[in-house]
Amino acid sequence: MTEMQIILLSLLQGITEFLPVSSSGHLILFSKFTEFPDQGLVMDVALHIGSIIAVIIYFAPTLWEIIKGLFHCRLKPNFNNEGCQLFYLLLCATLPVVVCGIALKMYGTEWLRNTKLIGWNILLYGILLWIIDKVSITALKIRNLQIKDAFLIGLAQCLALLPGTSRSGITITMGRFLGLERREAAKFSMLLAIPAILAAGLMAGYHLWQEGNVGQIAAACDAVGYSFLFSLSAIFILMQWLKKWSFLPFVLYRILFGVLLLLDAYGIYDIKTLFGSIGLMQ
Repeated sequence: MTEMQIILLSLLQGITEFLPVSSSGHLILFSKFTEFPDQGLVMDVALHIGSIIAVIIYFAPTLWEIIKGLFHCRLKPNFNNEGCQLFYLLLCATLPVVVCGIALKMYGTEWLRNTKLIGWNILLYGILLWIIDKVSITALKIRNLQIKDAFLIGLAQCLALLPGTSRSGITITMGRFLGLERREAAKFSMLLAIPAILAAGLMAGYHLWQEGNVGQIAAACDAVGYSFLFSLSAIFILMQWLKKWSFLPFVLYRILFGVLLLLDAYGIYDIKTLFGSIGLMQ
């Protein structure tokens, strides 16, 4: 894998992981519509690890409050302490995707890397985000969530196991449906990414270590570093954007991209010509 491919993948991951446009869908499609070979699942996980490090850095004060809250509550659920409450909300929201992820792994995931499936998911879930964001008029904070609300967000996150859905997009959509303010929905979505992606990263790292492929390990480390830088920038931009504006630009992008993918998938338009025009095809 060339350095240029790693940088382009890291840029793509950094931009799309926390914006509600589906990072996994973009990473899968990158090799389909360019001359670069498929980077593989290990590299995908490495790119996501870089993004999670960015979340940890950006939300370090919140994570510190969680740690202090757990010590104060002695690990017992206590919703009178915001740090402790947030920990158990995140824990409850994480459980559904753990169960679904294990079940999906038993059946394999290659059949999910399908352009039609990705195209429809990008399009339809983008429209759903626009509808929910538009009709939701309440502005709750994360501290107003209950266990059942966290569980519903966790169930929504399970849909993100289907590429193109967007983990951040679908969890933000559910958060908005439950009445969370835009920045609060985005914040909870980003924090919710930490346990799931860290678990996947540890598994991928273990497999890399077992294989002893020095070249792949070096490439994965580069991917983590580049992805971290791009992701941190994207988080900052998104959180600033949501102070004044809505998710509409991301919805419009999803609609346009989804339509292009479906036109290609059904043989109406060859999207490779578009990539060729920007120099990613020979």
